[in-house]
Amino acid sequence: MNENRMTLPQPVGKLLSILPAYPGSLLFATALNLALRDSLPLDVKRSLEGKRLCIRVTDAQLAFHFQWARGSFVASAADGKPDLLIAASAQDFLLLARRQEDPDTLFFSRRLIMEGDTDLGLLVKNTLDAIEMPVFDPRRLEPARLLARFTSRSKN
Repeated sequence: MNENRMTLPQPVGKLLSILPAYPGSLLFATALNLALRDSLPLDVKRSLEGKRLCIRVTDAQLAFHFQWARGSFVASAADGKPDLLIAASAQDFLLLARRQEDPDTLFFSRRLIMEGDTDLGLLVKNTLDAIEMPVFDPRRLEPARLLARFTSRSKN
């Protein structure tokens, strides 16, 4: 367990909380499509169809609302209760993405919260565990690298 936990300073979280929610959800859904869409098994895609999910970054006071619809992740409105809510700090999400921390460890230490459809939560967790993904490297998000990826896709 990583004892050097950091959280975003409260003023930063407060500032981020006033941003409109939909653009962030749209960017998040786009990132999920780039990272996961082609790796998801057909049965998982069927199980996700129409399910509303929310990822809440607690210290950043941000929430990303999205669902699986018509073969991809799409941003959704923040109205109503999602089928599944997953919440953690920005650092804990980064640790999960880099596979430096186990979701079960975070869950049982109450650093990762899952609310709603428990079967859906287990499906998401088990699917992510089973997908061979490269460790998340924030350098992949540098504008030049993103532009190169989009350019290479448009040429194909």
